Amino acid sequence: MAFGAILDHFERISVPPRSTSDADQKEQKDAQKSKESEEEEENGSNKFEWPEVKAAPGEHALQFSYSLWFSRRSPGNKTSSANYEQNIKIVGSFASVEQFWMLYSHLARPCDLTSSSDYHLFKLGIKPMWEDSANKKGGKWIVRLRKGLASRLWENLILAMLGEQFMVGDEICGAVVSIRFAEDIISIWNRTSSEHFITNKIRDTLKRVLNLPPNTILEYKTHTDSIKDNSSFRNTDVFMR
Repeated sequence: MAFGAILDHFERISVPPRSTSDADQKEQKDAQKSKESEEEEENGSNKFEWPEVKAAPGEHALQFSYSLWFSRRSPGNKTSSANYEQNIKIVGSFASVEQFWMLYSHLARPCDLTSSSDYHLFKLGIKPMWEDSANKKGGKWIVRLRKGLASRLWENLILAMLGEQFMVGDEICGAVVSIRFAEDIISIWNRTSSEHFITNKIRDTLKRVLNLPPNTILEYKTHTDSIKDNSSFRNTDVFMR
């Protein structure tokens, strides 16, 4: 038989599909779902989708775009990293001076928030989390405030940050105001805790833009230490001058 005829012969043979029981089909589907779930985890397919923002024509573009986040937790409850990430929500994002004021003018002021509430203003692409790649090698300066001062000092801080008054390049990651029962706390986060010249420059600029008294106590804490003791404001390094 010629080779072409052999091929033609086998092409005409119909091979019945292998029968599969319902149990086998379910097992195969479960295995496939498990594999897909593992691939999503490895490849980061469930990554957070950042909003796209840009300055409109005629607007005054900021050097960096920002997102404002809000979180509130039950007082006394310890929050895991996973729970915290689920609890923080983006309020809005902006890329220009006009877009900032449009968002800011509709917000409740920090002093009007309930206890255990936080505003987080961070550069677009950076989550307000210790573990974020932009934050994990950095830390934050902390200023503790008596009740009633947070709204004014928070506004001064974020305007200085948006206006690039700290003059440390892209070292600033964001700022946080934390409303608590007995005190309020503002903090500014930077990328590199080991760069003491930069951290000291941020500290001095912070004191200036907030017009803090000379004897004000400032505290610094690395995010590595925060991860170790699962705390933002305990076991800090205290500076006063």
